[in-house]
Amino acid sequence: MEKYDVIIVGAGPGGYVCGIQAAKAGLRTAVVEDREVGGTCLNRGCIPAKAMVHASSVYREMKESEQFGVFASEVRYDYGKILAYKEGVTEQLCQGVEALLKGNGVTLLKGKGRLEKGKVVRVVSEAGETCYEGERIVLATGSKPFLLPIPGMELPGVLTSDELFRLREVPDSLVIIGGGVISVEFASVYANLGCKVTIVEAMARLLPNMEDREISQNLRMILKKRGVEVFTSAAVQRVEQEEDGYACVFLEKEKEVRVSAQYVLCAVGRIPNTDGLLGEGVDLVLEKGRVVVDENFASSVEGVYAIGDLIKGMQLAHLSSAQGIYVAEHLAGKAVTVDTGLVPGCVYTDPEIAAVGITEEVAKEKGIPVKTGKFVMSANGKSLITKEERGFIKVVTEEGTQKVLGAQMMCARATDMIGEFVTAIANRMTADQMLKGMRVHPTYNEGVGEALEDAVGEAVHIMPKKKPQ
Repeated sequence: MEKYDVIIVGAGPGGYVCGIQAAKAGLRTAVVEDREVGGTCLNRGCIPAKAMVHASSVYREMKESEQFGVFASEVRYDYGKILAYKEGVTEQLCQGVEALLKGNGVTLLKGKGRLEKGKVVRVVSEAGETCYEGERIVLATGSKPFLLPIPGMELPGVLTSDELFRLREVPDSLVIIGGGVISVEFASVYANLGCKVTIVEAMARLLPNMEDREISQNLRMILKKRGVEVFTSAAVQRVEQEEDGYACVFLEKEKEVRVSAQYVLCAVGRIPNTDGLLGEGVDLVLEKGRVVVDENFASSVEGVYAIGDLIKGMQLAHLSSAQGIYVAEHLAGKAVTVDTGLVPGCVYTDPEIAAVGITEEVAKEKGIPVKTGKFVMSANGKSLITKEERGFIKVVTEEGTQKVLGAQMMCARATDMIGEFVTAIANRMTADQMLKGMRVHPTYNEGVGEALEDAVGEAVHIMPKKKPQ
């Protein structure tokens, strides 16, 4: 039986990063994957979704170009070519991941991995079954879409995100069950392409996991302006087939409401992908379907670790990668270089949304005295040039020390700019320290400096604030 220092089951953003880091540290490493490398993020999630967000945004911007004095006639799109563009991006990145694994000496074992007793991984493929022994095993098989346990979920027109990607034509209409990140990103894509989109969310607001309520409120208004109908505090009861589509039936204020559409997308979250992962007699402790791990991501079985969507916590590709780095460094006996407890959240709507650390509301609940700085991006030169909508940047600092505790952003390039705050919070920097570096003019990033200056009470706005009427 062939032996490895580390065997990683799953080649998603957690697994392949863990494999590369482990190999770089001198450990003989293998990664098991039965589908394409890159996992859900690269093949059925983050990357293809963001490619479609970009393509659909280009189309919308072209239709609205008259505001810049640019007139485009007969603007149209070819959905087949959008899909080809999306798939081309995915294919290129997959090839890149395979090259990285090979270049770093990681063995890629093709097939479905199953953990057996004695730290053995059985790899099942069309060619047969082969067992491998690992000194340490890392489980990183990710997650799969969750379907609500209500009548009608089995109907052919009820889709998950995986199946929506496989459609070859843009739906005429779409009801999305759920108002989280996946929902609002798909709503943006298909609304931009002319689809009639309705969102039905059980909680009181969109993006219920985002702690800043202003973000949810602004997003709802922007989506409404773009033709997306939103129902919140709406409990879906069932989905029914109609003559020419499907009806989503839900309760809103104790009143039954029906919304019809060509398709229904169930986007209420994802659950750990543990199908066939554990062999007979493997006594791995699970809690609500997730692998229970300690602070070093070690499971209840000695020598077996788990990361990413398999464990409790936020289901984000960058968090999985950070955990993969942590485990690889830990297994190699190296000092850990990444803070896995500080997780930025991002939403790729237009404008983009990003947040890290705590909000002012959470700080108050925890009894932490804070000072908040805010800058409305309508006073930002670059935002005026590009005619951005309803943007702002908030910074939460500890009162007295000025240590940065959190940031919430809803503006162009928010998902790029949030990294500045992640670095600042991880290194316990103060607002004054962040302000030492000058920011280029004109950029969206100037808004970060304005918010920081507001937090320390020294704001000097480039554009004067409007006086109240």
